[in-house]
Amino acid sequence: MSEQPSVRPDVAIGIDLGTTNSLIAVWKDGQAELIPNSLGKTTTPSAVSLDDDGTLLVGEAAAARRISHPHRTAVAFKRLLGSDHQHELGDGHRYSPTELSAMVLKSLKADAEQHLGHAIEEVVISVPAYFSDEQRKHTAFAAELAGLKAVRLINEPTAAAMAYGLHDQEERLSLIFDLGGGTFDVTLLEYDGPIIEVCASTGDNYLGGEDFTRAIVDACLAAWELKDSELEPTALARLTAQAEQLKCQPPGQRGELRWHWQGRDYHWQLPERESPWTPLLQRLRQPIEQALRDSKLDPGALDHVVLVGGATRLKEIQQLVTQLFGKLPLRHLDPDTVVALGAAAQAACRLRDAAVREVILTDVCPYTLGISTTMSVEDQYLGGLMSPIIERNTTIPASRESSYRTLHDNQSKIRIDIYQGERPRVADNIRIGELEVSVPKAPAGEEAVTVRFSYDIDGLLEVDVTVQSTGAQTSKLIDRSPNGLSDADRARSHERLQAIKIHPRQTMPNRTLRARLESAYAQALGETRDQIMHWLNQFDAVLERQDPDEIRDVRLALEDALTQLP
Repeated sequence: MSEQPSVRPDVAIGIDLGTTNSLIAVWKDGQAELIPNSLGKTTTPSAVSLDDDGTLLVGEAAAARRISHPHRTAVAFKRLLGSDHQHELGDGHRYSPTELSAMVLKSLKADAEQHLGHAIEEVVISVPAYFSDEQRKHTAFAAELAGLKAVRLINEPTAAAMAYGLHDQEERLSLIFDLGGGTFDVTLLEYDGPIIEVCASTGDNYLGGEDFTRAIVDACLAAWELKDSELEPTALARLTAQAEQLKCQPPGQRGELRWHWQGRDYHWQLPERESPWTPLLQRLRQPIEQALRDSKLDPGALDHVVLVGGATRLKEIQQLVTQLFGKLPLRHLDPDTVVALGAAAQAACRLRDAAVREVILTDVCPYTLGISTTMSVEDQYLGGLMSPIIERNTTIPASRESSYRTLHDNQSKIRIDIYQGERPRVADNIRIGELEVSVPKAPAGEEAVTVRFSYDIDGLLEVDVTVQSTGAQTSKLIDRSPNGLSDADRARSHERLQAIKIHPRQTMPNRTLRARLESAYAQALGETRDQIMHWLNQFDAVLERQDPDEIRDVRLALEDALTQLP
């Protein structure tokens, strides 16, 4: 048995855990460097699929099975972090978004350790700026399940700013436009010497490139007078794959979407007017306008607009940004990789790497934090109202306080219910904690408490309640433990992930090719389908002979043949 490599806590590792793709990077020789996976690629699809033999595939092999085995494949689960949703992968195997995210992180960890030659543990992980407190906690827990320690969660736009800011010390005001596969963030930041200050951050956790693909699918089904419920999962997956291909083509080169179902050929073309993307493009405007209002900045004051995220490759997105700000956006760094590179740069800063320029990074609280209160209006009591204590886009770390009085005569206790959100009624916001304090009995309104919120750069909220008449203080830390997960639940997740079988890293190139062949077969017809079936049988026969050199040669030849298919 080989000796387990020792952990290197002094290595700066950054991870971009994405909705569609994930990346891992290391700070090395004065710069951030992407780490390749077992296929030699730097992007790993955020996908998990259950194989026929009961083992789990992670990454490209799983993503390829989205078409051939959609009912056994999970994708885009990052959007559901913090929810009670369970992904059914067949044969009674159900996993939470947190557990699926942990599998992706574990795969990235294995790739990094293979590449670096030693174990890793401490990492900086990027999250959408508009992720809720609960979603951040579940991201940290996913890292824990993967055997990693998330020493810092950095907002994705801020990570992108790190990647850009370390290359240029000019004073400037920038807007980071981050549209990934599943989330949208807008961050306004000011860069002045060693300080990167976030001025405002807003976004939409349910808007991304996946939605632009889905809009094409919906438009096709409407034009063909079909419904989702009429399609089997494989047929819908094939249509989605065709929609994704059409979306990624340059506007002047977009041809017809062609799809075959139940013996009939269907055709559809993206219209120049009344595009199915129009509502999505309108949704992109609202967070931009809110960020500018919160920061009290004029769009003309911006020095740069930076595009981040794979969905910003769409010409329609680039045109919208250019129209809104009257300037061409910066794209001299790869929008798909810039977040991972920035996360690694932040990891290097945390370790005070001598090769990294000293950078002071400030951030903001993306949500308003407050408590539930009751007020009297015309002799009527209105309860369940949100009383903000720390407003959204307050620079953190921050500490703010407000005072509140008793509502009833001889009231002996005050319950503090803590919420985050922007709605006037707490029922429409997210409840994140509670605590109760005792107060001396007195007539209504004569006793009062001071509630102080202290919010740190890691997203930890400390609540201190002081009874004004006695000075008695009660405190509570809203910690990183995901709500709704007991110690037993957490232990159960650890056991489940330790027990599952994941395809060994060294076999992934072969398994990925097989999945790609199966996916191509599911989409092809006629002679092309027959040819792919021949390749599948040929590759299976080679695998049975277990000759590594022969397997490699045939795999490379078939990978090249796949790229030549029409």
